[in-house]
Amino acid sequence: MRSPIVAGNWKMNKTVEEAVDFVNQIKDHLPDPSVQETVLAAPTIALVPMVKAAQGSPLKIAAENCYYKDAGAYTGETSPTTLYSANIHHVILGHSERRRLFNENDQMINLKVHAALAAGLCPIVCCDDTMGRRVAGKKVHWVVSRILADLHDLKAADVEKVTIAYEPSWAIGTGESMDPAQAEEGCYLIRQTIADMYGDEIADNVRILYGGSVNTSNINRLMASEDIDGVLAGGASLDPDTFLNLVNH
Repeated sequence: MRSPIVAGNWKMNKTVEEAVDFVNQIKDHLPDPSVQETVLAAPTIALVPMVKAAQGSPLKIAAENCYYKDAGAYTGETSPTTLYSANIHHVILGHSERRRLFNENDQMINLKVHAALAAGLCPIVCCDDTMGRRVAGKKVHWVVSRILADLHDLKAADVEKVTIAYEPSWAIGTGESMDPAQAEEGCYLIRQTIADMYGDEIADNVRILYGGSVNTSNINRLMASEDIDGVLAGGASLDPDTFLNLVNH
């Protein structure tokens, strides 16, 4: 049984004080983690104060990015081992904005996924609606090409620790969400791709989220879909009341 996740991604928003205040407003109003996981991803400078503020609550704090080396001369980057030592649970990797604005490619994302897992973090790996076809024997399988690249050479046991976030690039920050039936189809194709790579049992255990203009009016329909195990919300996670409405949908 896959445990659902409602995750927020603040991107480059909020001061440290605003971030801590946000956590204090929501931390006592969250679902039991055995029913649903609640995750907030924030800028690096706010992570440690947020972890401290969230202590004793179900809220898990996530990083928005990390590097693929644990230490070294990499000015401005964040080590995955440092994140883990600060009690960070998840890290978002491969977000479309990282790919588009900072030229991160699938090879780099794959290195980051390996490094995050080695450090003990649970990656939330983002992919868009770039579809492809793969011929295996006489069968043609629709696959998500980025999943093949981003999960390359992972051990099966590690794949189960990865969460995939399906984010159609045209829907991010536009206010236009994909139809739930189409979102379900995309998540199903991702699960099929993982099944082709690692088998049905592994694929059935991987959580797949939908992201892209998630809001209080569409979350119930999205979460009702068989292959959608949660959401990754952007703008809707910036207001504590709105985020609580998403979490307690």
